[in-house]
Amino acid sequence: MPVISESETKEGLLAVTFDRTPIMSTYLLAFIVGEYDYVEDRDSDGVLIRVYTPVGKPEQGQFALEVAKKTLPFYKEYFGIAYPLPKMDLIAIADFAAGAMENWGLVTYRETALLVDPKNSASSAKQRVALVVGHELAHQWFGNLVTMEWWTHLWLNEGFASFIEYLCVDFCFPEFDIWTQFVKQDLAEALELDALRNSHPIEVPVGHPAEVDEIFDAISYCKGASVIRMLHSWIGDEAFRKGLHQYLNKFAYKNAFTEDLWEALVESSGKPVGEVMSTWTSQMGYPVLQVDERKEGDKRVLTITQSKFCADGKPADGEFHWMVPIDIISSADPTKSIYSTVLKEKTTTVTLEGVKPSDWVKLNPGTVGVYRVRYTSEMLDSMIPSVKDLSLPARDRLGLQNDLFALARAGLCSTVDVLKVAEAYRSETDYTVWCDLTANLSAIAVVLQYTDCFDLFRAFKVNLFSDVGKRLGWEKLDNESPLDSMLRTLVLAQLGSSGHPETVSEATSRFDQHLAATKTLDADLRSAVYSVVMKRGDEPYFDKMTDLYRTSELSEEKVRILRVLGQTPNSEKLKSALQFSISEEVRSQDAVFCIAGATSSAQGRQLSWEFLQSNWTKLSSMYEGGFLLARLVKICTENFADRNKISEIKEFFEKNPAPAANRVIQQSCENIELNAALLERDGDAVKAYLSELTK
Repeated sequence: MPVISESETKEGLLAVTFDRTPIMSTYLLAFIVGEYDYVEDRDSDGVLIRVYTPVGKPEQGQFALEVAKKTLPFYKEYFGIAYPLPKMDLIAIADFAAGAMENWGLVTYRETALLVDPKNSASSAKQRVALVVGHELAHQWFGNLVTMEWWTHLWLNEGFASFIEYLCVDFCFPEFDIWTQFVKQDLAEALELDALRNSHPIEVPVGHPAEVDEIFDAISYCKGASVIRMLHSWIGDEAFRKGLHQYLNKFAYKNAFTEDLWEALVESSGKPVGEVMSTWTSQMGYPVLQVDERKEGDKRVLTITQSKFCADGKPADGEFHWMVPIDIISSADPTKSIYSTVLKEKTTTVTLEGVKPSDWVKLNPGTVGVYRVRYTSEMLDSMIPSVKDLSLPARDRLGLQNDLFALARAGLCSTVDVLKVAEAYRSETDYTVWCDLTANLSAIAVVLQYTDCFDLFRAFKVNLFSDVGKRLGWEKLDNESPLDSMLRTLVLAQLGSSGHPETVSEATSRFDQHLAATKTLDADLRSAVYSVVMKRGDEPYFDKMTDLYRTSELSEEKVRILRVLGQTPNSEKLKSALQFSISEEVRSQDAVFCIAGATSSAQGRQLSWEFLQSNWTKLSSMYEGGFLLARLVKICTENFADRNKISEIKEFFEKNPAPAANRVIQQSCENIELNAALLERDGDAVKAYLSELTK
């Protein structure tokens, strides 16, 4: 709340009186005392907005200020309810474990989640700031104005804010094509985690405070947001907005249950929202839809069968059933749904009229549904030409390959066949599609690091990325979209890490010029160049990079450097990077970035696991059993491919309990089993395929 008055006490202290708060939850109250600069403005409704920055850096708050100025009126219009306070402060905190915290009217952020340097911030950093600001301001309605009844309903806060932030950024910055990025950043992450047998439902009964940290994960945030996106698509934007308005009005300054929201949306849409959505919030996991087709002239008869998708490809433990909103498109017009239904049974038959025998049909247009689709080989083959010529929309191209990689990992299709499909993406132009494809290829690379065909796989990647690399080059074009700038960074990093000689040489040259101050590296290129240079393994470059870290005053740049320090193949320097991560030179919140970078190689992964064990007392004390400790445990354990590591990990944590990381430990062991199974099942076939490509 705003300051009403300031006066000096008899003791010579300053007494500050604030205006009275509305009725609110105590966890949303914050006081901050410190020296800050700030920039300020008012939005179109007269709300005073200030962004507080470190002293001497007020210009770094300007971007977030502009985002907040647009966002508050947008939310007022969308929810039909004005922001209820007279001011909104956003402040960058030097040491802050979370990304941000939605204290009412005084939102706290990590510096990297709020500050943008006009000259030294990458396009990806600006996008992240826009999303985080949008997320936290959405909480001023979802979480603050209406608060969850108990932590069991955490997703009402986080799932909704994670969905609504994308609405905000799409409104403020349409050039980011942010809904395509949602499929990669939120839906894909949720599907990966929720396929594990050690996942959990969106709604989890919470009894002990230690259990709260465990559910601040991709299920509450990413799956929660994905389920809301599916719901929004099913009932339509008008009914969705009307229902939110009713819900927020009815429970303003009160607490609410998930069921209260469903009631409002039932009333606004006339659809059985509670009946359908309870199947998504009360049970863990999601379905895979097996689709078979039969052609009958200009009719297409589809048989659709649902079953729980498990990452290991085996039948689920117990009975699972979902009510699944389904849309279907065809090649006649991939942007228009030709059939909509809700799958209520285990199996259903759908007859599509007016579909030519030569047309393909596809489920889940826009990759909106929270499920995977398994097509017959013939159906999949018919879609590949539309991947190559880009006539299949980007979100569908992304979802198609993402499902295939997951099916291959589960042993439900061949990894070799998926790599063949990946080659159909050589002409891809969309940043987010490339981003997701890269992540899926990286998951295979993690396993192949433990084989003698890893260099063959690197050559495969060079061949796959070469055309897009040539198209983009190194220099930013005038009026270039931020997505092309981000794609260039991604592609150069992949080519360089795969040993492409021209990319490695050019990256090294540009880094040397940057250090010599003869030519400053463009901010969008730095993460790629830094990574490529570190992976060369030349000893002097490690010292040059740490010197660059020490001289930088921008948190974004420091984190960028920390992410690559451990990527060196030099074992002694790798150990130095790990020790550096817990030195006084690195904020405890940022140590995880450095250690995560080290786990990108097989050697670094082993050294990081040993480092975690030998420094466990310090690390567990540093993070006090919170979610950062769980994140650290995850990155140091999950990517091995040797089953012996499972017993080693379990044995260590039996002797060194970490309650907040219990679920993460189980998930890591499950992932190791999946990696080992993939290697046993497809390792020889992948080697033979990659060898054939080099002949």
